[in-house]
Amino acid sequence: MTRIRIGLIGLALLTGLSAPTATASAAAPPSPTVEEQRLDQAVPQEILRRSGFAGAAPEFGRALHHAHSYAQARRIVVREGSALWRRAVERAQGRGPAGGDLSRDDDRPLYWARLGMTREVRTWEPGFALTDRQRDALLDRLERTSRGQTDIRYPVKGHLRRVLLTGFDPFTLDRDIRISNPSGATALALDGTVIETSRGPARVETAVFPVRWQDFAEGTVERTLRPYLPKVDLFTTVSQGRVGRFDIERTNGAWRGGFVDNDNVGRTGTIPVTDPASQPQWTGTTLPYTAVVAARTGRFPVYDHTEVTEIPAGGTAPVVRPDGPTPGSAARAGAGGDYLSNEIAYRATLLRDRLGLHDTLPGGHVHTPVLQFGAGNTTEVTDPEFVRNRLDIIAQVRSIVAVSAGATERRPG
Repeated sequence: MTRIRIGLIGLALLTGLSAPTATASAAAPPSPTVEEQRLDQAVPQEILRRSGFAGAAPEFGRALHHAHSYAQARRIVVREGSALWRRAVERAQGRGPAGGDLSRDDDRPLYWARLGMTREVRTWEPGFALTDRQRDALLDRLERTSRGQTDIRYPVKGHLRRVLLTGFDPFTLDRDIRISNPSGATALALDGTVIETSRGPARVETAVFPVRWQDFAEGTVERTLRPYLPKVDLFTTVSQGRVGRFDIERTNGAWRGGFVDNDNVGRTGTIPVTDPASQPQWTGTTLPYTAVVAARTGRFPVYDHTEVTEIPAGGTAPVVRPDGPTPGSAARAGAGGDYLSNEIAYRATLLRDRLGLHDTLPGGHVHTPVLQFGAGNTTEVTDPEFVRNRLDIIAQVRSIVAVSAGATERRPG
């Protein structure tokens, strides 16, 4: 998910919000977010209708309105959020009814259905006292369960290698609300699947992340990945990048460039992490980029992308470095830019390093090609070329993962 240079594409490692005791009076429900307000436009409604997901939010809302306590509401949220993720995965992988004529590989039904459900929670007026903190906790559980973040499970027995892959929501929706994100589609297509590699079969587990600065500052990446990085054989964060090419991003920078997120909020400055005193300006991939670039993984070219933007040691102005950062420099853009794709790569690889896994765990970031509609399509939500492009990107990510998992053998840490 990057713009060139900007990147088209937390302060605490949260462990989850506990259920606080309700106060005597309920807080007034907040208004829908900017992201949720887009849901009422024609395109999201068409996507939901043509995928069979139009009823997800209304059905969830009816269940929520029957809740008579915070604990009951939380159970409903967990159940329905998890069910939405499983439903999206099953649809993407060809199980169960398609629900409509929208192709199964589409990630957008999950995105828009989730927003409908979060809006239900945000605007809900229960018949009992519900504090702001409790409402936030319900939203947090809904986000995590419906993104697959609580559904990462590897077999206890057997000799399967373990791969963890992440994707993103659609973004830049005010430019074109029809946008799909191939990284999110890939996450749905690969979740729970087994990929054959030259070192044997590998089980892939996936999760999807929001395109929102605040969620990242609050530690959503670290909270999700921390339990699994010590246990997996390879991880890759994935996002949409440049037109017509894949990039294995060599270096990630500790800088936010300010491009607006899905709530139309921009953030500029150093990426906020725990223990900023020990925070590096740069982190690097440990993916086997040489092997991936050399392999035939699909129709799009794959590059080992090394360019960064830095303020050199002792300098004041940004300088583009084609071959990576120089010693003592301050980051202004990683190889993957300065948006949330760079940030998830930075956070994931920094977590890897802080867990002492740099020399034993292959991991890094893959940028997919921009997913493009067919020539002349400026209004339709899909077309044959759009579907072909997305399927080809998904297949090539699968091949890149297979090459990566086969080219590396995790050494005991």
